Amino acid sequence: MFPLIRGWTDVQRSPEVNLRLGLVLTFVAGATNAGGFLAVGSYTSHMTGIVSSVADDLVLGRVSLALAGVVCLMAFVAGAMCTAILVNWGLRQQLRSSYSLPLLLESAALLVFGLFGAAIAAWSQLFVPVTVVLLCFIMGLQNAVITKISKAEIRTTHITGLVTDLGIELGKWLYINRLHEVPLVRANRERVKIQASLVLAFLLGGLVGALGFKEAGYVTTVPLAALLWLLSLRPLLDDLRQRAA
Repeated sequence: MFPLIRGWTDVQRSPEVNLRLGLVLTFVAGATNAGGFLAVGSYTSHMTGIVSSVADDLVLGRVSLALAGVVCLMAFVAGAMCTAILVNWGLRQQLRSSYSLPLLLESAALLVFGLFGAAIAAWSQLFVPVTVVLLCFIMGLQNAVITKISKAEIRTTHITGLVTDLGIELGKWLYINRLHEVPLVRANRERVKIQASLVLAFLLGGLVGALGFKEAGYVTTVPLAALLWLLSLRPLLDDLRQRAA
């Protein structure tokens, strides 16, 4: 059943599987972030920008906007906390779907965002702030999943960190070693490949998300939610069979 993605969210991991899952989740993050901007006019994975905006708004006396930024930051943190709680609970219960649980929750949240798009558009004053908070929660939830799975080697929404790591390795690549220098400076080519792949996956996701929202609207999130559900299904079915046995 679904042999191409079997085990991608299982508790038994490998670096190759972590990268595959990371690329898919980075694509989803890019699509959600770019599409969400077209929907609500705000990037919801960029906590650096949000915290900077809070500082600016406080200095300029825009207290309500500063409070809104704090709420978004808290929602992102709450998403990451939720992932930690779900994963650790699942591991304590010895569930093969421990890493699938946050993705199932993310899938449900994306469906809520997509299916209630018409209400968001009609009642923008009421629903847009709630939607921004929901998207921040989703970003925190997802970023924490792959961070925990890969032991912080892969992140899906932290493009600043990815580009920084990529620049460091490229700098090592261009560095000219002198004969007497020990140890020699060597670039980690595998790391360059991983970081570049993740950045491109986020960019591709952003293009797909932006184009989808421009042409089809909120329903664009439904395939993203279905993809997350598909990734999570196999370990969940294994747990259900084991409980039923």
